[in-house]
Amino acid sequence: MALQIIPDWLGNLEEEDLVFIKRFLLASGSLKEIAKQYGVSYPTVRLRLDKLIQKIRLSEKNESEPYIALIKQLALNDKLDFDTAKLLISEYKKTQGVC
Repeated sequence: MALQIIPDWLGNLEEEDLVFIKRFLLASGSLKEIAKQYGVSYPTVRLRLDKLIQKIRLSEKNESEPYIALIKQLALNDKLDFDTAKLLISEYKKTQGVC
């Protein structure tokens, strides 16, 4: 059965995230094996998996504010640091009368 509809959370991931997921599945979920494949430490792989989980959770949320969702996505993709993201979201909420 072919997948007719790609879920939003999957469509929002970058290509390198999809490659990581594929490798993770083919390694039967072994973070040790993934660490060997990437030539990095176990904690590095664990951190990458945690960030990927955060991306998926963020995508699954029905954000009522696309601007806030964009800022969060930029922070998760390391395009924006978290302190700046928090500041932007805080200032945006002030302009919207939400705090």
